[in-house]
Amino acid sequence: MSDKHEDGIDFGYQRVPKDAKKGLVANVFNSVAAKYDVMNDLMSMGIHRVWKRYTIDCSGVRKGMKVLDIAGGTGDLTAQFSRRVGDTGEVVLADINDAMLKVGRDKLRDKGIVGNVNCVQADAENLPFADNSFDIVTIAFGLRNVTDKPAALRSMLRVLKPGGRLLILEFSKPTTATLNQLYDFYSFNILPKMGQLVANDADSYQYLAESIRMHPDQETLKNMMVEAGYENVDYQNLTGGIVALHRGYKF
Repeated sequence: MSDKHEDGIDFGYQRVPKDAKKGLVANVFNSVAAKYDVMNDLMSMGIHRVWKRYTIDCSGVRKGMKVLDIAGGTGDLTAQFSRRVGDTGEVVLADINDAMLKVGRDKLRDKGIVGNVNCVQADAENLPFADNSFDIVTIAFGLRNVTDKPAALRSMLRVLKPGGRLLILEFSKPTTATLNQLYDFYSFNILPKMGQLVANDADSYQYLAESIRMHPDQETLKNMMVEAGYENVDYQNLTGGIVALHRGYKF
């Protein structure tokens, strides 16, 4: 194996220098930010909203809690958390991508959600928050785009309060061969064409499909969370494993 391959990291199915991935991912989300919500509804036939509501329900969030929504993008989880933590709580919408963060900030403002929400441009691998700051940390459909996933998991653990929990909602490995074949066909034949028609960007959606396949499967991600220091780690498959919700605690 060459040194170049050893030093590289996946960007979809490509191998790129590790220090180049963040910029390449940024280009993808700069391109798709304006049509992100529309494409999410089309790609998942609206089911992503069910997955996100289920994540909120599994979070144990209560009034007065402090929540960090990493890779929060256009603010879907943040909006729901904001309503549940109330005036005495706080939600931080964090995203590394300025274009996505701007869309999320504008969307929350249009919904009148401003009082208990702060927006912060932040890298999941090196979160700019004090130790033991948050009751709940979530990352929905963002971990697969992170360059150094173990570093991000450790960073999230650091900012959790003792007794706090991390929830990771992410595309995963379908549980049956038939579903896996259908999902592959959809991802690589339909999704890029949809991206071209709606967002005028087939390449970004080709990358997003590839990034799903390169993401760790359910058991691998569970083990990564345990290695990072989380306890009582479990996961639940949603929609036949197309998506999985992982949960771990800091004690």
